[in-house]
Amino acid sequence: MRDETSIGVEFDTPVNDLLLQVIAAIFRQNIRCCYWKSSARLPAALAGETDLDLLVSRHDQHRLQVCLLENGLKLFPTVASRSDPAMTSYLGYDEPSGLIVHVHVHTRVVSGYRLLSEYRLPWAETILEHSVPHPRFPVNVPDQATEAVLLITRGLIELRRSDPVAAANWDAMRRKFDTDRRALAARVDPALLRVRGADLLGEPIAERLAAALTDRVPLERQHALRRLVRQQLAPHRAFNSIETTARAVARAVSWAAGALNQRYLHLPRPLHRVAPGGGIVVALMGVDGSGKSTAVAGLNRWLGAEVDTMPIYFGTGDGRPSLILLPLKLMVPLFTRLTSSRPKGSSHGNVSHRPPGLIYGLLLTLWSVALAIEKRHKLLQAHRAAERGMVVVADRFPQDQFASFNDGPLLPRLKRVPRWLRQFEASAYELSRRVPPDLVIKLTASPDLIATREPAMNRDVIRQRTAELQMLAFPDSTVVCIDAAQPLDSVFRQIRNEVWRHL
Repeated sequence: MRDETSIGVEFDTPVNDLLLQVIAAIFRQNIRCCYWKSSARLPAALAGETDLDLLVSRHDQHRLQVCLLENGLKLFPTVASRSDPAMTSYLGYDEPSGLIVHVHVHTRVVSGYRLLSEYRLPWAETILEHSVPHPRFPVNVPDQATEAVLLITRGLIELRRSDPVAAANWDAMRRKFDTDRRALAARVDPALLRVRGADLLGEPIAERLAAALTDRVPLERQHALRRLVRQQLAPHRAFNSIETTARAVARAVSWAAGALNQRYLHLPRPLHRVAPGGGIVVALMGVDGSGKSTAVAGLNRWLGAEVDTMPIYFGTGDGRPSLILLPLKLMVPLFTRLTSSRPKGSSHGNVSHRPPGLIYGLLLTLWSVALAIEKRHKLLQAHRAAERGMVVVADRFPQDQFASFNDGPLLPRLKRVPRWLRQFEASAYELSRRVPPDLVIKLTASPDLIATREPAMNRDVIRQRTAELQMLAFPDSTVVCIDAAQPLDSVFRQIRNEVWRHL
């Protein structure tokens, strides 16, 4: 790292404050490491927009771990099916910017399939020995000749259509390598490149490697050089060809299935990276109009880019229902036409303040049974997801303290219901106390504000539910109240802060 007196000066591109603090601490500890990926992407990495890939000396790896942890970063394990002993991921939350910064620590130089880096290049100490201070940023980087050897070698190994992830992002990957190659070609001394190529890959390949930097033929089409490089690096593969292919196919299938699950099925299956020490369930509670759905969507976007999250909707409004409730939900417009007014306890529409009639009672009984089944299923799914290391973000959470409040049991509103049916519904809500959320965030607002945001909602119900929200108790959870009348940015900042503290 650079001299500490240079840390704190202004740079052409903003450097994230948290990363600047981490880099300064690394320098003070005299830890041998450098940013080893393309120098063209260093500004974005230091701004916190992409991963910061640090190569660390094997002798200093544990001191670097301590340094990162002491400066606010947390170790987030990669799921077992995609983990690599040469790489670890640390995430940090920069509160002023709201960014989650990602520091990727490498103890070896790895390359290969995007989902399986089978090559372990024995170059770490050589790269660190020839690293130099970056002219604009407070980090060390490989000298230009070493960076050119790394770039060409990685391009020859990684640019292959047999890699499903590379194939899916082929044009972007090809352009990235081509752009970096042309930029280096204008700066690298060919003589130094040949010397470094001979050090790392041997004299017979060095001349062809230097020629590849300026060759008009793109790297993915330089087949003869690819064969030579792979032959030279064959002893440094973690698996033989057959095992590499088998593992790569298995991981590709797992990756495709995981992507399908995240997009459509939402089963509790982590795919990328899990929370340290196990997952958590975060429940956002509030009266309609308090901004729950907006906050849940924002929280999933913010955290889901780095950690496996699982959104769960426990309500019956515009969120995604389960297959159990979906048929009944599709029939809601028909049920609405059958009842000109709604009985006492309803929040929207023409509320009559009378107890439910026969037709409405039958429909409500059917609805409550289906809803109880759905809530039981979702509670178990949320609990299992957290046990597997995922962060569950719940829009609402079942409770049985107030029958009139959102997410409470419905059958207490009816008089003539069999006892066994009441017990069946009650058991689903009782489960919410056995598997409580880890963090409950109550979005509180005045009845007048809710009435402004939800003009179709009955005002008596608004007053009752805002009062009951305050009284809702979760004795086994951490409960935080946030004023939903604040600007959305302020509300979301407080939510992010509380969630990060619990990870």
